[in-house]
Amino acid sequence: MIEEIKEGYVKVERSHGVATIEFYHPQSNSLPGKILDALAKDIYSEGQNEETRVIILRSAGEKIFCSGASFDELSAIETEEQGLKFFSGFAHVINAMRTCGKIIIARIQGKCIGGGVGLAAAADYAIACEGADVKLSELAVGIGPFVVGPAVERKIGLSAFSQLTIDAGMYRPADWVRRKGLFSELHTDAAGMDESVARLAETLSGYNPEALHEIKKVFWAGTEHWDTLLKERAGISGKLILSDFSKSFIQRFKKK
Repeated sequence: MIEEIKEGYVKVERSHGVATIEFYHPQSNSLPGKILDALAKDIYSEGQNEETRVIILRSAGEKIFCSGASFDELSAIETEEQGLKFFSGFAHVINAMRTCGKIIIARIQGKCIGGGVGLAAAADYAIACEGADVKLSELAVGIGPFVVGPAVERKIGLSAFSQLTIDAGMYRPADWVRRKGLFSELHTDAAGMDESVARLAETLSGYNPEALHEIKKVFWAGTEHWDTLLKERAGISGKLILSDFSKSFIQRFKKK
């Protein structure tokens, strides 16, 4: 168990048609390759589980929902192939969320950075509480939000996505995120957020699963090309992360 906590975990709990997928990593809920792979597999698996009616995606802890890519793994990338493989992990998670056939509720209890914004955007309904500010920090790192970009832009539009992307060092407050449409609900505290997550999950679990499956397809219509698109985008990030700019940024960040 100690080793599991050290490396982080992804776990699934099921109750009355609701599958709760929780992830955790000790480095601010960052996403190394193992966590990304496990998330994609579990989301896909629950999508195939006939007993699962709705999925809740959440992370452990209080202040950070997800800080995005693991800087330890970013610093270890030495070839474009390795870069493609790592960033494809984000593509696999987003595509699993897109195609799993089940409505996904995201519980956003804290800050979302980089890939974490992508997870929130790829959910069908995101419920957050105050303090869930967001930042797309990728340009500051020397890459860009290429993989998560389509999911974020789909939710908040090109203008707001451009603002987040260009001002890469600035957090946008949770209320701004709600007004732009990435958060479906914003609560003043975690208790209110959790009550709303539980209420909606219970309600959806009683709906016709075939109707939920069909409406999910309607929500994501026009994204059928993302299997190819997101892999192409992963290749862009995988190449840029090898730049001297990115390598220098990551080293400075890790020394903080």
